[in-house]
Amino acid sequence: MSAQVVTRFAPSPTGYLHIGGARTALFNWAFARHHGGKMLLRIEDTDRERSTDDAVQAIFDGMKWLGLDWNDEPVMQFSRADRHTEVVMELLERGQAYYCYCSPEELTQMREDARAAGKAPRYNGYWRDRDPSEAPEGVKPVVRIKAPESGEITVRDHVQGDVVFKTENLDDFIILRSDGTPTYMLAVVVDDHDMGVTHIIRGDDHLTNAARQIIIYNGMGWQVPDMAHIPLIHGPDGAKLSKRHGALGVEAYRQMGYLPEAMRNYLARLGWSHGDDEMFSTEQMVEWFGLDGLNKGAARFDFVKLENINGHYIREAAPQRLYEVMVETATELERTVDAEGLAANRDTVLTALPELQPRAKTVLELIDLAQFIYQVRPLPIDESAAKQLTDAARGHIAAFAEVLGGLDDWAVPAIDAAARSFAEAQGLKLGKVAQPLRAALTGRTVSPGIFEVMVLIGREETLARLADQAA
Repeated sequence: MSAQVVTRFAPSPTGYLHIGGARTALFNWAFARHHGGKMLLRIEDTDRERSTDDAVQAIFDGMKWLGLDWNDEPVMQFSRADRHTEVVMELLERGQAYYCYCSPEELTQMREDARAAGKAPRYNGYWRDRDPSEAPEGVKPVVRIKAPESGEITVRDHVQGDVVFKTENLDDFIILRSDGTPTYMLAVVVDDHDMGVTHIIRGDDHLTNAARQIIIYNGMGWQVPDMAHIPLIHGPDGAKLSKRHGALGVEAYRQMGYLPEAMRNYLARLGWSHGDDEMFSTEQMVEWFGLDGLNKGAARFDFVKLENINGHYIREAAPQRLYEVMVETATELERTVDAEGLAANRDTVLTALPELQPRAKTVLELIDLAQFIYQVRPLPIDESAAKQLTDAARGHIAAFAEVLGGLDDWAVPAIDAAARSFAEAQGLKLGKVAQPLRAALTGRTVSPGIFEVMVLIGREETLARLADQAA
């Protein structure tokens, strides 16, 4: 590619940055970075009633959390309305557009007549070739594009191949409303042209829009950008992605304890592939990314796979960084006890993290696993841990606590040796001693090695917790 590659991500600020939008942003970002080009961000806020400042901020925050940076200042589409209108006027001068004075009632009748004739309900071109002198007084017209009346429009697409639309199915759609505001269809084309966009990567629900937008490009004599329309994400059952499947905002995934690098890896595999590679760094994705790797079939969202990928990145992450994410997440979710406990026990948590990381698939699980460090006595015991605390086990806990009280060296090797000697003397396997100890000291059946736990919380806290559960 000789010219600089320029992609764009153009969300509407009518809600959060949803997972499908995040994937579109990722593909545009990766393609631009692969070619040393630019990805631009445009906020399509022409729907003034539904666009909000909070939604704009949610898009910025979601992009930043995902690590998807953009070039240049974000473009607010509504601010360019004068430029959009200027292009409409030029299309009128070129004879590629015209004023239409039809009333809503007349348009309704046209659609009904078309249906009665077994045709698609569409505008019939009534004002297309009429003399403006016939215009009724006091009616504010719309401006419609002159779509070709015969032939075909082909969308040359990097994913879908050549998609052919018969022009008879594309009516003279509105490009300027009667109140003087441009439509989305017109604004997108003008913005993409003016911003120098070379490649449009977006959902395949825009395929029909692409055919209409090509009419505007041709009407202005502008070059049509390369296009790649990617299939939408479906749920595991093959149905359109909904909230029950995972169609949530990006911030929800952050709050559920997913890491941004895991989300990038997972989203990249939802509709793009590089051989059989499942796990890859962001640097590898950028190196490998190309439009030829985009899949034509719909991708299925799978929480189990996302969790597995996230678990991989949690195992690989530096403890210091994970600790910071844990504190931020607990604070954001208003889990005050956890936020304060993590903050007050920073060094202990950092020491414990290498033991905790292999046991967690989300940051929330990491927080739960770390609670044993700072929980206030008496510890809450979960249901599965309570089953370990039988009367016999409580007796063993009391007896072993006496052994621990006499230890001179409070270190893992010494505690380990003492536990093995105790188990042998009692005629027990080590696990029959260790599991009740884990339940008593952490309130759970999953934790770091139980002797490491004792060292982490210290001799005094260990003996106090054991006393709480001893027979």
